[in-house]
Amino acid sequence: QVQQAVWNLGGMLLLQQTVPAFSYERSPDAVRFSPIDHWQITVLRAGRTWTGVDGRVAQNEPGMIEIRSLGHPFSGRALATESISLIVPVDLFADGGSLPAASNNVVLGGHRAKLLIDLMSSVEANLDRFTQDDLPRIKDRLRKMVFDAVTPLVDRDDGNDQISQIGLMTRARRFISSNLASPDLTPDALARELATSRTRLYELFETSGGVANYIRRRRLSAAHAMLADPSDSRKVAEVGLAIGFDSAANFSRAFTQQFGYSPSNIRKQSSEDYMYQDRQTDKKPKVTFESLLQTLGLF
Repeated sequence: QVQQAVWNLGGMLLLQQTVPAFSYERSPDAVRFSPIDHWQITVLRAGRTWTGVDGRVAQNEPGMIEIRSLGHPFSGRALATESISLIVPVDLFADGGSLPAASNNVVLGGHRAKLLIDLMSSVEANLDRFTQDDLPRIKDRLRKMVFDAVTPLVDRDDGNDQISQIGLMTRARRFISSNLASPDLTPDALARELATSRTRLYELFETSGGVANYIRRRRLSAAHAMLADPSDSRKVAEVGLAIGFDSAANFSRAFTQQFGYSPSNIRKQSSEDYMYQDRQTDKKPKVTFESLLQTLGLF
C-alpha cells in the first residue's frame, strides 16, 4: 500500500513515502516540456533503489543520502521502501554558487551525510509542532546543511566551460524570475542582460525546450500560484495580463495546455481535474503534488 505525505516548508518540500516495489522513469520528453528541475535529496529508512542516469547506475540504501536532479532524465527500480526526501528549488542554492552539476545521481555516506540525515529526521519528528514563523529558519538550516554535506564530497572539476555555463544559467534564471511580469522579457532581452550571444543562450536552454518555452512555462507556473491563492482576488484575465500575456484567450489556452485544466477552474475552486474543493468542511482548495512542484520556489 502506498503512503505519501508532503509538507511545504515555505519553498522547500519534505516528502514522506512508503511504497511497495516499483519502477520509475522521468523521460527526456517529460524533462523537456516541464518547468520542474528541482534537486531531490532522499534518505531511505528501508529498502534499496537503483537509478540510472546517462548509463551510470547509483544504488541507494539506508544510512546514505541520494542526490538527484529532476531536470535531467532518469529511470530506475526500487524494492519496497520507506523514505524521506527534500525537494529543493535549484535557485535556493544560488547564493553559494549552486550545487555542482556532478551532484546529480550521486549517493553519499560518511560524517557529513549523517549530519544531514539527523537534521532531516529531527525536522520530520517535529513537523506537527512547527509554526509558520518557524519555516524560514528551518528551510535555511536544511539548505545550508544540504550544501555543506554535498559540495565537499562531489567532484567540482567539471572544466571551466561547464562551471561558466552553470553560472550563466543561474543568472538567467534569476533575471527571468525577477521579470516575469515584464512584456519586454524576451530571448533577445535576456541575451543582452547576460552579455551573451543568442546562439549560446539557445544552447543553454536546449534541454528546457528553448528560451521562449522556458519563459512561458515559468510565467504560467507563476500564474498558477496566483490563481490558487485565495487571498488574490484578481480576475483570470487580470492575472494573464500581469504575467505578460496579451489576451485572456491566449492565456487561458496556454494555461490549459500546460496544466490540463483551465485557469477559471482554480479561481472558482471547482472540483474538476487536479483542483478540488471540500464544500462540506473548510472551503479551501486541495493542491496536488504536481502543482506544488510546478510552483515551488516562485515566490
